[in-house]
Amino acid sequence: MRAEALLSFLDREAVVVQVEITRVRGSSPREVGASMFVAPDAMVGTIGGGQLEYMALDEARKLLKNGSDTAFMDVPLGPEIGQCCGGRVEIALTLMDATARTLAKTRAGADERALPHVYVFGAGHVGRALADLFQHLPVRCILVDSRSEELALSSARVELRLSALPEADVRAAPKGSAYIVLTHDHALDFLLSAEALERCDATWVGMIGSATKRASFESFAKKTCGGLTTDALICPIGASGSRDKRPSVIAAAVVAEVITALTSEPAAQSPERAMP
Repeated sequence: MRAEALLSFLDREAVVVQVEITRVRGSSPREVGASMFVAPDAMVGTIGGGQLEYMALDEARKLLKNGSDTAFMDVPLGPEIGQCCGGRVEIALTLMDATARTLAKTRAGADERALPHVYVFGAGHVGRALADLFQHLPVRCILVDSRSEELALSSARVELRLSALPEADVRAAPKGSAYIVLTHDHALDFLLSAEALERCDATWVGMIGSATKRASFESFAKKTCGGLTTDALICPIGASGSRDKRPSVIAAAVVAEVITALTSEPAAQSPERAMP
């Protein structure tokens, strides 16, 4: 759930119940702290879907109708409810007052600021396809290119950054960022990949290309980057076994690689990062 969606929802809806998982024993579809927000005719967020969420939604709507302030659920996730996680969850339902709304907005803003940065260098066909997918995921995606006409072709709701010195964007990126390098220039690809690797704090660094391009980059790094270690570089990217070269297919495979890296320990540090 992005902060923009929650803020808009809370500003629009006069009466809202917050539904929050407060305790988990065993397996469950979401973690402690996962919340959804329920109004009489709308909702935002999720506590994992399925029968559990349906039951919680029904309970929230009952609370709205009867005028109560709070409710509590203790739900076994077994055959009784047709959900086979095998654990048990406790859920708190609270009619939100002004203070609760402010706290929810503050938390959403903090979660948004804590999102991992994903830099996509190159706004060509694959770069734009990547931006189209990342806009729906819990990351802050920055699509970087020196060509304004290519950036203008992207309609994704991500940051579009016109940059004459993209290597400076690598240097200024926060710790733990992911870097996807697929510009229109192999020399620039090498420069940006080397910059990202030299930081030694990236969660994921990938460069589009073949095994031959990787070998060329390794030679470049050895000769011009003081023997920079290239073991952390992913190249080719999206190597899922598919021979399909369509940009959307390549992008899907790359996004899977990046999100897996970002949501694996120790990268996954905030609740938002664990959201499916």
